[in-house]
Order: sequence, then C-alpha cells, then structure tokens
Amino acid sequence: MSSAAPETLTPEQKLALIKRNLQEVLGEADLVKILAERDISLYWGTAPTGRPHVGYFVPMTKIADYLRAGCHVTVLLADLHAFLDNLKSSIELVKARTKYYENVVKAMLSAIGVPLDKLKFVVGSSYELTPEFSMDNYRLASIVTEHDAKKAGAEVVKQVESPLLSGLLYPGMQALDEEYLKVDAQFGGVDQRKIFTFAEKYLPKLGYKKRIHLMNPMVPGLQGAKMSSSDPDSKIDILDSEKDVVKKVKKAFCEEGNIEDNGVLSFAKSVLFPISSLQSETPEFVILRPEQYGGNAVYNDVESLERDFAEGKIHPGDLKKSVAAAINALLEPIRAHFATPEMQALLLEAYPPPAAKPKFVKQSKKHNKAPAAAATDAVNAVEEKLSNAEI
Repeated sequence: MSSAAPETLTPEQKLALIKRNLQEVLGEADLVKILAERDISLYWGTAPTGRPHVGYFVPMTKIADYLRAGCHVTVLLADLHAFLDNLKSSIELVKARTKYYENVVKAMLSAIGVPLDKLKFVVGSSYELTPEFSMDNYRLASIVTEHDAKKAGAEVVKQVESPLLSGLLYPGMQALDEEYLKVDAQFGGVDQRKIFTFAEKYLPKLGYKKRIHLMNPMVPGLQGAKMSSSDPDSKIDILDSEKDVVKKVKKAFCEEGNIEDNGVLSFAKSVLFPISSLQSETPEFVILRPEQYGGNAVYNDVESLERDFAEGKIHPGDLKKSVAAAINALLEPIRAHFATPEMQALLLEAYPPPAAKPKFVKQSKKHNKAPAAAATDAVNAVEEKLSNAEI
C-alpha cells in the first residue's frame, strides 16, 4: 500500500485504498465520478451497547485506509440507536457507554497508528432530537411499510418474538443519518446491507440523494459464527487480560487442515494481516514454534498461511499461540490507557456489575411438615396449654 500523502495519489489509487479488503460496494460508479472531482466524505456508525471486542479492529483498519485516501471521515456514536435496539443500552447507561465507546475507538485507532486529528466524532442525539430530524422521521414513517422496516433491521436489530416499535424506527433513523451528516457514503459491515438498500430506496422519496455504501466482511467468532458482544464465548473483549486472551484462543475451534470454518485463521486473515499492512508495504505474520518443529515461520500473505495450514505444515496449537500473542501485542497499549483510575471509573459506570440475586434461605422442616404448617401446630399447642392451665 502506498504511504504517500493523499494529495499525491491519483483517483485510481484512492479508489483502490477505499475498496481494499471490502466485501461489497453499492454505488461504485458514483464513487468513481466523485473521486475524479474531489475527495469523498463518509461515516462509520457504532451503537454503544455491549463491550467492544477485537472484531472492531476491522473497521479501524478501514478508517485508516479512508484517511490515507484523503476521505473526510466521521465516527457516529449512535446513542439513540443503542437505546432503540430492544433496550440493549438503557437510557440511564447509554450516556456513560457513549463516552466509553469514544475512548475505546480512539485507543484502538492510536494502537494501530491512525492519527485522530483528521477524524470527526459526532453523538447521534446531538442532531437526532432536533425538530428537523424528528419531522423527517415522521415523514419517513408515513411512507415506510412495517414489512420493509422489519426486513431492513433483520440482521442488525435484535430479533424477538414480540418486536417493539423502537426496533422498526431504527433503520429509518440510520438512513436519515446519511443526510444529516452530509456525507457521500456510509461504511459498515455486510450485516448492514439491508439497511443500506432500505436507505437507497427511501431517501430519494424524501427528496434526498442516494448514498454510496461500503461494506466489510464480518469477522467470524472464535467458535466459527459471527463475533458478537452478546456472546462471551465467541469474542475477545478489548480489555481482556493477557491470560484471558490465551485461554479463549486456546479453547477456539481450529480443526487441523480446516481453512473454511476456522475462527482463529479467519481472525489472522481479517484483522492481523490488514493491520500489519498499515505499518509496512509487505504485511507480516509470524508463526511461533520451537526449533525442534522447524522454528518460527514468517508469512507475508494470507494465501501462503492458508495453504500451509491446509497441508498440515502448521499445527493448530502453533497457530493459536501465534494469534494469541499478536492479539495481546495489539491490546497492550489499550489496556494501559484504561488502567487509569478515571478510565476504570468510566468502565464501572458504563458496565456496572449485575445486582446480586437475593439468596433463598430454606426453612427447615419439622416432623416432615412444611415450615408454615409446623409453626401453626406450635401456636395451637401453646394456646391449648394456656387454656388448660390453672390460674
């Protein structure tokens, strides 16, 4: 990848950076047209719900690419969306979690060498509660069918048996974000695709232009499924300890020779190689192993790593150890950032420990009778003695 200043890059070089490692682009013709005239503006949004995991490094590496391509990048902290998504964040917690997410995103970007001075951070409620946005939200509600709203949020909004109205508002508000942030494009995971096509359909009906949509692939979890903040076994938390990282990776599914359903190998492909490519023209990933088994092996591309793993030249245990070491190296400066009393207090405010469940004290039975029955019998016995006593 070129490390040249954005102003020295050709439109074709900028396009290559923007598209690198993406799974899909909707509106590429418009993207090419804009780049021929000027740099594009885009936003990436995140709803402050569960604690962020290492899968967030995927959008972080793309934000680095966008900045190098001269894009004007906004990070949207979608606080109201967090509340609307089946109360994943209560209204009481969402403010603290928004601040926590901002600190996490900044720490992650700093850890991979991305300058923060060219980034713009916006909190959703700063404009989503204005009369203008509210009116547009009502206008949108008057033309969107329940079917379209539910379909749009199917991959993003938590699905429950009796869906709340809030989940149906979610896609429309995300579509309106594109207009109110005044961007050319929105960037997100491929799980956002239905919301993106929803926005392309409905924004023009309000008189607003259709935007470009950039999608990165989803990072598989350690057990092979999607990495999710709500599934602790599938993900590594940004603030997990070194020992926890090693333990989680060690437990991950990593069948010998299997390159199709392998969360550990997929993480190296989706996260570690792209991050390495930010620091060097030639990315590098090192398999750590004892000399008696061939010593360390350096890989400069994913294809070689996958081929050797498929052929049994890399043992699953060595791959796990190497990926865990690479993750811990990434997380070390982030852990240090959050080790301060101020950050620890913020973490506790954003994610307070669950209230302890009241302990049930089992009452002892007497003569095989329920406690309440035994107590009644005792009272009756005392009353009988009193009535028979001589005064």
